[in-house]
Amino acid sequence: MNFSGICIDRADPTHAQAISRLINLTYRGNSGWTRETNIILGDRTNPQEIVSALSNPNGYFFITYLDNDLKSCIYVTKEKDHAYIGFFSVHPDFQGKGLGKHMLEYAESFARNQFNRAKFRMFVVSQRPELIAFYERRGYLRTSRIEPYPVHLGIGTPKVTKLTIEYLEKIILL
Repeated sequence: MNFSGICIDRADPTHAQAISRLINLTYRGNSGWTRETNIILGDRTNPQEIVSALSNPNGYFFITYLDNDLKSCIYVTKEKDHAYIGFFSVHPDFQGKGLGKHMLEYAESFARNQFNRAKFRMFVVSQRPELIAFYERRGYLRTSRIEPYPVHLGIGTPKVTKLTIEYLEKIILL
């Protein structure tokens, strides 16, 4: 599918519930290749966390709707020397069709143009080789920075021992 003409909007707090539902469906639902239900129990986020991210003056949530249904979202925020990308989700019915690649390119372009950032950083669950491979195909590199899964953030409870997160980075020319 070609998503180059799809409308990408900036989210506001009225979208928090829908964004939370989409992220939980994407990562903790029963379908799609990005689900983590075999290694993590519980919700990935909640509306309050989304509202908090939306209130960050340097943060932007971008969303796409198709047929009046939220299909994708991505968050980008300006940090010291990089742009952080997170809350990246594509509805399971649209995974593997190019929408995720399009949204990631949009967020990177936005950060490059609006934040004047050439470095992008994110973290993923280390035990998700297919997700890491997705980002590597898009130019992200493993940084060797690996930390214990952040249970204290309330983003799920590990079902496996020694679950970790790993930081990835991409550097482009400005």
